[in-house]
Parts: sequence; C-alpha cells; structure tokens
Amino acid sequence: MTTYQVNERGYYGNFGGAFIPEMLYPNVEELRTRYLDIIEEPSFQEEFQQLLKDYVGRPSPLYFAKRLSEKYGTKVYLKREDLNHTGAHKVNNTLGQILLAKRLGKKNIIAETGAGQHGVATATVCALMGMDCIVYMGEVDIERQKPNVGRMKLLGAKVIPAMSGSRTLKDATNEAMRHWISNPVDTHYIIGSVVGPHPYPDMVARFQSVISEEMKWQLKEQTGKEDPDCIIACVGGGSHAMGAFYHYLDREQVRLIGAEAAGLGISTGESAATTFIGRAGVLHGSKTLLMQTEDGQVVEPYSISAGLDYPGIGPVHAHLHDTKRADFFAVTDMEAMAAGMELCRLEGIIPAVESAHALAVLKKEQFKENEVVVINLSGRGDKDLETYLRELKRKTPH
Repeated sequence: MTTYQVNERGYYGNFGGAFIPEMLYPNVEELRTRYLDIIEEPSFQEEFQQLLKDYVGRPSPLYFAKRLSEKYGTKVYLKREDLNHTGAHKVNNTLGQILLAKRLGKKNIIAETGAGQHGVATATVCALMGMDCIVYMGEVDIERQKPNVGRMKLLGAKVIPAMSGSRTLKDATNEAMRHWISNPVDTHYIIGSVVGPHPYPDMVARFQSVISEEMKWQLKEQTGKEDPDCIIACVGGGSHAMGAFYHYLDREQVRLIGAEAAGLGISTGESAATTFIGRAGVLHGSKTLLMQTEDGQVVEPYSISAGLDYPGIGPVHAHLHDTKRADFFAVTDMEAMAAGMELCRLEGIIPAVESAHALAVLKKEQFKENEVVVINLSGRGDKDLETYLRELKRKTPH
C-alpha cells in the first residue's frame, strides 16, 4: 500500500531526506530526535490549541461561495485562511515552531520569506514570545511587498535583503541557511513551508494540518459528510496545500489538486511550474523536484506572485505527483489575475495572488453540479493591492 506519510528516514517515496552540511547536523539531528515527543506533549498541545483559538482566531470559516458556485455550476466552498491573524495560513506553523524552539532552549529566530506573509507571521510570534527575529527576504520581493516589510519592522524584526541570484525566495532561503550554519547553537530556523531537510516537511505539515482537521467537521456540519469531492490549493513550497490535504491523503475518493505558477507560460522560461518542467534533484536540504539546467544548476523561477516563485516543491508534493495521488495544474499570471478579480466582484473577497492561482482551476476543470469543491484561500490580498490595481488599469480603457 502506498503511504503518503514520511518514513523514519525522512522520505516520502523517492523524495525527502536530509542533505545538509556537517555544521548543521547537530541542529537538524536535535530537531529530528525531539520534535515528535515535544509536539505530542499534552502541555504543548494545550498551549498551541489555546493560542490558535484566542490569538490566531481559529477555526477559520468554511464559506459556501454562492455566486461563484452558480457561475461554475458546482458547489464551491472557501476555507478562509485569509481571516487568520496576520492574514494567511503561515501563522499556524510559526506558532507551532516558536513553541518548539522555546522548549529546545533557543534564544534567536531566523526565517526566510517571499511574499512576506511567513516573515510577518514569524515576526508576530517572536514579538509574542519576546524573542529576537531576523528575516531574510529577496531584494526584489522587498520592493514588491512593501506593506509586509513595514509590518515586520514594526513588530521588531530585522529584515535583511538577499542580493544574490534572482533576489527572491530561493536566495532568501540560501542566506537564512548560511546564517544558521554560522550560529547553530542558540538559533532556530523557522522554515515557512514543507521544504528543507527532514524533519521540517513533516513538522510543518503537522502544524498546518489544523486546516483539514477543521474542514472535516465543517463539511459534515454544512453538507452532511466529511469528505469533499475535491480540494484545490496553490503550491509554491506547498505548506497550506499540505495542511488542506493532510487528513484526506489516504482517502483516495477525495481528489487533490495543486495549482502551480506557470508565470508567462510553462514553455517561456519565465515560470515556476515545477511538476511540469522540473526533475529530481537536491534543493535546500532535501531531494525533490526542481527546475534545473542539464548540468544541475537551479533555474531562476518567475511568477507574478512572490509566494509561488520557488524553483522546487516540497518533497511530499513531489511524492503526490509521482504517485499520481494529486493532480497539478499550471496557472499563468493572467489566469490567476482574472480569477482573483472575479472573486473580488462575485464574493467581495480580495484573495492573495497566490490563492488566485487555485481559484483559476475552476476555469480549467469541469466539476459536476452536485460535487463539493473546497478551495483553500491561503491568504488575503492586501499585500497585492498594487498588482491588482495595475491589472485593473490595464483592463480599463481610458
């Protein structure tokens, strides 16, 4: 039987593991040997659940999108992660990891961020717990996500620009890894997605699994059954997609769809649709699918969305793709913008451009009238206002 959970060596099928420099071995090994015991402690769970409820504002609603459903002739529900404190799903994971870091006796926190949502969520929990915080962010992303940079600074974090490569998420991750290698004893690295060396992909998935845990009882309450017919989520590294899929992985009757950023098109060289143009290799400490040249150099990704322009995907998603447990769709910038603006007009909800990629699947796939389709709305669109307004200006003739 195919399993979709990580094995004791940190692998999901052919993908995963921990490919790390020797300097990081003690850190990663400490995490690997202790993370499950710590997060399964009743006192940990009690504190975590209490903060998810009173601080984050969970459960996030499962909203029946009536007008969107009418337009596409199916039953569309939106899991509203955009309504969490900090405006995205990221805080589920940062909260879990900072509680873990405290119990490991760490004093300093580092993180990487693309769209800034993970950076804001990390800065938020560091302020909450009184810990020092450094966030690495690509110079390009700093420019296009100014509101989130302002939030991080206001919360007391130090934002350091990554100036190498494409100066986006991949490069911010490289810089954070370098910092961790230089400060291994007192620092915990809060990775923001289901990427990196084992145990990170599993640990992040567990913290995000609260999404599908809630989805089960919310669907039961609203539709009479726990299982939807389909769950759709955007995939960059893939943490919120993993959170939405988690409790349904072994329920083969539930279709799982990941929406990747095709940028200007998968054959243009300006894309981040890893499952379409990537192949197996090692990126940021794990074996996964990544975009690379013939000689193994990482190809610079591109997407209009700062949170999706990552050259790989988490090893668990590589496994879901490999085993055909999940279907992956490539969504272009234009398709995502149209879907995002449609949600604004039909439901009065401005989604993050990342989430708009998932919404675009409704135009690409025909669902039946009585099917229940859950779209995970990973974040809100405040941070992308300039991007939307540019698109609005382009579409509105003078």
